[in-house]
Amino acid sequence: MRTLVTGGTGFTGGHLCRKLLQAGHHVQALVRDPLRAEALSRWGAQLVEGDLRDPPALRRAVEGCDVVYHVAAAFRQEDLTARQMREINAGGTRNLLEAAEAAGVGRFVHCSTVGVHGETRDGPDDEESPYRPGDRYQRSKVEGEQIVRSFIDRGRLPIVVFRPGGIYGPGDLRFLKLFRTIDRGRFIMLGSGEILYQLIYIDDLIDGILACGSEQRAVGRIYILTGEQPVTLNQLVNSIADVLGVDPPRWRFPVTPVYLAGCLCELLCKPLGISPPIYRRRVDFFRKSRSFDISRAQRELGFQPKTDLRAGLGLTADWYRKQGYLASA
Repeated sequence: MRTLVTGGTGFTGGHLCRKLLQAGHHVQALVRDPLRAEALSRWGAQLVEGDLRDPPALRRAVEGCDVVYHVAAAFRQEDLTARQMREINAGGTRNLLEAAEAAGVGRFVHCSTVGVHGETRDGPDDEESPYRPGDRYQRSKVEGEQIVRSFIDRGRLPIVVFRPGGIYGPGDLRFLKLFRTIDRGRFIMLGSGEILYQLIYIDDLIDGILACGSEQRAVGRIYILTGEQPVTLNQLVNSIADVLGVDPPRWRFPVTPVYLAGCLCELLCKPLGISPPIYRRRVDFFRKSRSFDISRAQRELGFQPKTDLRAGLGLTADWYRKQGYLASA
């Protein structure tokens, strides 16, 4: 199979490229900067230089491809405006869909996010739950997914959408700050800690993505891919402390005053071009539950997360230590 992967220099895209190459597929990786993609070249991927906002480059990238895995996205970089984020996550997705449709690609697998649901309010959300985006990133991903769904309705391109939960594992840096503050005894729980999280280990996610690219009845469908059971934030933090071999954090502080402080910081700092010391979005980590029903993916894809949370956290902590990111290294 000849595949194109966007976002190959990122955490999920890189793991996907490697798994595809190990399975013997020809992998083309769309990259903006080949100098940042040395690992992909070393593994055997063919680099295609281009940007999601460059339709001619995308037409070259999809030529002859059987499957396109669209993983690339502008995440939550503070130096990006909302407009730039929309241009990449929505406009760039449209550009790639148009190129894939014109080239007769056999399947297009689109990476969305459970973030399109925002906060879980009445039990676990599933694929039919409403959109409730809570920030500009989530709004841009909703817009991108709506564009994908319009192409599904056209019926000219076989498309599958997956919404991953919080992704973790060796190579991930988004959870590094949480591990590091717990490791150093500096973590402060805001609020009760009883909100829910549902994480997915990277290897389990890749298995689900590959099923989206191969299962025939997946075409035209949307799947939530995350761990089987949610845990409370307290449980997550205590599990991380356990694998790090440190005492569980004991400091707590009410979440509402910190959230209001974040509002004030953003109001004062952003007009001056100053990065606020506190963001409401970061405080939302302590405020908003996220739990999901993965039964559709289990039933239709044979998706079954295999990695126990504690085991996955331990593997992640070991990788952080080897990289010298933790004080206990």
